[in-house]
Amino acid sequence: MRGGRGAVVALAGQEPVRIGARIDPEELILLVAAAVLAVMAAEVHILIFYMESIAWEGALARKTFGGTPEEARPHAFYAYNQGFYNLFLAIQTVVGVVLMRLGVTHAGAALILAGTGSMLAAALVLFTVSPQHRAAALKQGAFPLLAIVCLVTALVL
Repeated sequence: MRGGRGAVVALAGQEPVRIGARIDPEELILLVAAAVLAVMAAEVHILIFYMESIAWEGALARKTFGGTPEEARPHAFYAYNQGFYNLFLAIQTVVGVVLMRLGVTHAGAALILAGTGSMLAAALVLFTVSPQHRAAALKQGAFPLLAIVCLVTALVL
C-alpha cells in the first residue's frame, strides 16, 4: 500500500505498516477481485467438504465422484478426513479475506496465499495424475489461481 495518510504501526523487528493509507484505484480493484475470488474458492471447497464429509453416499457426491453408494461406503473414512482438509483450507482463506478487510494486509495476504496456494496445488496434482478428472481439477483450481494472480499483482504494484 502506497501513499496516503494513516497511522503507522510497527511491531518489534518488523517493517512499519501504514493503517488507513490510501490505496491506488488499480490496487483496490485487484484486492477486491482477489478477495471475491478467494471467497469463491472457499465456497467450492466448502461444497467439497459437504460432499466428502457429510453426504458422501448421497446423489450429489455420487454424481460428482462417480460410483454407487455401496462402492463409496468402504472409502467413507478417507473421504470424511479429506473433506475436513478442504474445510480448513476454506476457513484459512476466509480468515485471510477478513483480516485484509480489517487492514491487517500482510497477515491476511499470507493466509489467502497459503489457502488458495494449497487449493491450486491440489488441483494441479489431480490434473496431472488423473486425466479423467481434468475437468474437475480445472473447476477446483480456477478460482484459487485467479485469486493468487490478483493478490500477488496488487501486492507488487
